[in-house]
Amino acid sequence: MNTARMLQKFEEGANSMSGDIEVKTVRLYGLDYKGCMSCLACKIKDKASNVCRFQDALTPVLEEISQADGLVLGSPVYFGEVTGQMRSFLERLAFPWLSYNDYSLTAPKRMPVVLIETMNGTPLRNNSNGYGSMEHCIATALGKPRSIAAYNTYQVTDYDHYELAGFSEEAKRQWRSEHWEDDLQRAFDAGFRMAEEIING
Repeated sequence: MNTARMLQKFEEGANSMSGDIEVKTVRLYGLDYKGCMSCLACKIKDKASNVCRFQDALTPVLEEISQADGLVLGSPVYFGEVTGQMRSFLERLAFPWLSYNDYSLTAPKRMPVVLIETMNGTPLRNNSNGYGSMEHCIATALGKPRSIAAYNTYQVTDYDHYELAGFSEEAKRQWRSEHWEDDLQRAFDAGFRMAEEIING
């Protein structure tokens, strides 16, 4: 739950800036939804929408984001990419922004965005593509995001209980003692800065 902890610190940072900030956390693993199926309901003439029109558990989340003042996305990195749940969510978020008339990307409103990644890799040795091509869509439609990466994160509390011999628990523990609190502080600071930007307009 490294990602969840980073997001919690982000929320704490936002709340520390102002009591008028409301932060809502949505755990994608808890929702039953699919990625974009190219139904094109968002592109019907005279009914086009920049919010996905497919109805499932993700619908209210996408509606809320369209009215939000800021967005933070957090994902662990698996096989060099964000999770499948995050990718499916991003397809549903961004495809309605895309015009097939002129290939522009237009969200319901622009807002500050923070992208958080947690991973096993280190700054010098990782294969992360992170949010990949979706980061371009986010930057174009919402605004250039701030990015925070937490590296070499702990996977489990007891390495002796799992087949994880490729990792040195001692090295992981040392890295965590040297970096984890700084990672959490960066998430806290990002929350504070976003709240400050929203409050100050």
